[in-house]
Amino acid sequence: MPLTLEQYATTYLDGRGLPWPAAPQVKAPKARPHLKRLPVRAVMWTAYGTLVTVPGGELWFEHPTDFVMDAALDKTIQEFKMWQSMSRKPGAPAAYLKEMYKKALTALRMTGSGGEKYPEVQSERVWEDIVKKLFQKDYAIDASVYGALNEFVKKVAYFFHASIQGCGAYPGAAEAIRAVSESGRVQGLLADGQCFTPAQLYRALRQQDPDFELAAHMPMDLRILSAERRARKPSDTIFRAAVDALSARGLRPADVLHVGSDLVRDIAPAKRFGMRTALFAGDKASLEAEPEHLRDPQYRPDVMLTELPQIADVVG
Repeated sequence: MPLTLEQYATTYLDGRGLPWPAAPQVKAPKARPHLKRLPVRAVMWTAYGTLVTVPGGELWFEHPTDFVMDAALDKTIQEFKMWQSMSRKPGAPAAYLKEMYKKALTALRMTGSGGEKYPEVQSERVWEDIVKKLFQKDYAIDASVYGALNEFVKKVAYFFHASIQGCGAYPGAAEAIRAVSESGRVQGLLADGQCFTPAQLYRALRQQDPDFELAAHMPMDLRILSAERRARKPSDTIFRAAVDALSARGLRPADVLHVGSDLVRDIAPAKRFGMRTALFAGDKASLEAEPEHLRDPQYRPDVMLTELPQIADVVG
């Protein structure tokens, strides 16, 4: 049986001892928690910048430093044995792959968004475009390990993104998620994220708590990600999808607490849809909260967390 994305990201890759960029050091801003008990039945988390720390506080498609970008592309070429099906033009293989990557990414970004104001690119489609071009030069994949093309490109996307951004769980993330489950609340993701985001989150939480099982805490139907909806926050599209998924479980927006680190992209739209809100102010890199917004009722969160385990004081 081919590896699942979670198996690939954890058992398969970690078992080989490959070098990865380190997760960024968390630098706490000057903030004081504001906690109170809220009558909620569900918690929907933001991923990057709230549960998972990455450089810059959000997922990148391209690293701003050429050296890191080139090193990640070269690492991807070696991992998936792409060099034999690449052009023999003068220059490093990474330079050729970078050209292919930029063309595929630009083409997807220019594709009609169907009227979506905040469109999202699916990272696996970038790599699908590249791999299909390599197929024209006799490229082959090991389906017994990686699965069919649609599964293979997801694993390539994970590998590449993990190579340009170090990733780790915020302190107390696994404890916070367990506390929510133990309180009897359901929980899920309402987040900007890609096909590999749950696997990346799973790996990060397992490093913090080796017994952690994401599926035991976040059911598939409550993992609402921007790539699947092709719309990024603060788009109504992704929030409406979350409301619909929660409604199918008999939950109203007022029953739901949304946790995020950005007042404009997380908190304001969640409030507009009738959800309760919690601002995570635990990391300077991800926190987006202007003082004037904090004084504005349309942006002001119900509670503010400076450490994730404080969620236990909110949900009980």
